[in-house]
Amino acid sequence: MATSRFILSVDPQAPPQGLAGAVVAIGNFDGVHRGHRAVIFRAKALAKKLGRPCAVLTFEPHPADFFAGAPTIFRLTSRDAKAHRLRELGLDGMFVLSFDAALAALDAEHFLQDILLRRLGAAGVVVGYDFHFGAKRSGTPDFLRRRGAELGLSVEIVEKVTADEEGSIEAVSSTAIREALIAGDVETAAALQGHPWSVTGEVVHGAKLGRTLGYPTANLALDQNCGLRHAIYAVGVELDGALLKGVASFGRRPTVDNGPPLLEIHIFDFDGDLYGREIEVYFIAFLRPEAHFPSLEALMEQIRRDDAEARRILDAHDQNLSRNFAPPLR
Repeated sequence: MATSRFILSVDPQAPPQGLAGAVVAIGNFDGVHRGHRAVIFRAKALAKKLGRPCAVLTFEPHPADFFAGAPTIFRLTSRDAKAHRLRELGLDGMFVLSFDAALAALDAEHFLQDILLRRLGAAGVVVGYDFHFGAKRSGTPDFLRRRGAELGLSVEIVEKVTADEEGSIEAVSSTAIREALIAGDVETAAALQGHPWSVTGEVVHGAKLGRTLGYPTANLALDQNCGLRHAIYAVGVELDGALLKGVASFGRRPTVDNGPPLLEIHIFDFDGDLYGREIEVYFIAFLRPEAHFPSLEALMEQIRRDDAEARRILDAHDQNLSRNFAPPLR
């Protein structure tokens, strides 16, 4: 259950009100997938036991992007999307530290004392069995457990978890989810994450060809490193607390202009103005690859088929979808 007040704290120099003395789960948590939840739920359990708030500590940019010197990672969740997911899981907040040269050079002891204790005021820390921290990954789970005990910090290490209530999680990883999305297999990605993959963004102006053709679209420019396969998908669109149904095209529009990649979403039976508004788009099913058509008439004929197929899939999955989303599909 989502908490009523979720605190997003970026580069705090002292514990923010509401998160002082928190139990902190540490990691990148990209995608907030089923494997991550073992650490998150253990942190929640420890926080409840200690009577403390519970938060996540993560880093921006992704450390891999920092060391590469440029954005290279296909991010599954932006900072704000990650916060949204964590709030839905009932956490009280998220700490975000800027991953820069100074943080990369900080040794494990200083990370523990300066970051976790002084700046975050953590009362407890929960990490996975393979978590390392500090310069050159010198901080190990054993070091964290030993020094935590000496400093009065409750530390729990989550050993490898092979299954959850939905079954095996042996194959679950952010890398596996990225690979599924690169192939357009959004259903496998959803099974690995534990919820459909989604993107959030502000609706921007497009060429307005869809409106001319009778299929107006809400357009999102996704991150340049988004690796999602260029294709047509059945989607849900969260708007003002309701989840609407639709069909979306992600790609370069080879029949029209072969331009920069753009996500174009046609929301079924909707005629409102969405320009400048933020929406979240959930990818439910792959329909077909993006393709070039010999004429606009041929494209229109295929769009009608895509519309009908997306409606059929989403209508058939209403009951299943209702378990993944708080708002009802309509």
